[in-house]
Amino acid sequence: MAALLSTLLWVTLACLIAPALPARAHEVQPAVSDLTIDGNTMTLDIVLSLEPLVAGADLEGLEDTNASDRAEEIDRLRALNPAALEQAFTPIWPRIRDGIVVRSDDRPVVLELVGLEIPEVGDTALPRLSRLHLAAALPTGDSPVIVGWNAEFGALVVRQMGAGDDAYSGYLTGGAASVPIPRTGAVQQSAITVFLDYVGIGFEHIIPKGLDHILFVLGLFFLSTRLAPLLWQVTAFTLAHTLTLALGILGYVSVPASIVEPLIAISIAYVGIENVLSRGLTPWRPVIVFMFGLLHGLGFASVLGDIGLNPTQFATGLISFNVGVELGQLSVIAIGFLLIGYWFRNKPWYRSRISNPASIAIASMGIYWAIERTVL
Repeated sequence: MAALLSTLLWVTLACLIAPALPARAHEVQPAVSDLTIDGNTMTLDIVLSLEPLVAGADLEGLEDTNASDRAEEIDRLRALNPAALEQAFTPIWPRIRDGIVVRSDDRPVVLELVGLEIPEVGDTALPRLSRLHLAAALPTGDSPVIVGWNAEFGALVVRQMGAGDDAYSGYLTGGAASVPIPRTGAVQQSAITVFLDYVGIGFEHIIPKGLDHILFVLGLFFLSTRLAPLLWQVTAFTLAHTLTLALGILGYVSVPASIVEPLIAISIAYVGIENVLSRGLTPWRPVIVFMFGLLHGLGFASVLGDIGLNPTQFATGLISFNVGVELGQLSVIAIGFLLIGYWFRNKPWYRSRISNPASIAIASMGIYWAIERTVL
């Protein structure tokens, strides 16, 4: 019976880990748009991964382009030089333009493509970020502007430029549109609206998008399913990533993703390996977890950096993003406890048949990611 339960648990774990194999290799990133309004004219600069849109991929809810039915075409486009990709983009621009929704005075605003910047081919396993320069004439008057785009284009960040510290910044998913953005001045967003928005962003960065963070938290869980030791570790992790997240957003600490991401992978591998080699929770474990939390906080900072945290609502946005992250992490622990800990933590074979094999799997993924992010 114990062997059957162990097998079933391993199948469950494999199903959870399998989607993580591509990890960040072909990660779907949100597009970031900067909106500038000057009287009756507007410009919209969008930094995005152009290839999935040219390929006609549906990015709604997608975490990795490898999961798209257009994956081969996306990879082919990523290997094209800038001139060839622009040539492929030109005939489908009308379709993309029609998917970008801009309205003012309850009327659609027609966008004109005034420039396109495509970088040279780099690592084709990573998104290549191009820039669309769009412009449009607005209806006469002072009607606010609403911006959005089709859900199939993925997530869109809209940032209001030239409005000072109160400038609007919105993270839009599922085809949602921005709030009405005034032509002069800034959007007045309530603290509760900002709080709920960033809680959602933080939670989403863990579930479903933070597979590396999920595995790290599961690594903490499998060493000890008892609540007190687990809370000590999670608290240390939380304090650490809150610290570097704040320092990263404020600009005091800046470490390239090419360094942070491999180190995060190594932290996952370390936790898994220590689970197997140690005989229980050591006194220095929370200290090690704190150090690794500093790394994960730098990873979280890159997410908020892309979105553009409003300086006047820094405290609210930072706290609420962390609340979302913690809710995601606690959800991972709760799921692990309900599926595994509650039923099997006191079994004599828990360590040999569940904790150690799961930790080895987690360590293997960490090692694979570390190699992928540095060598492959």
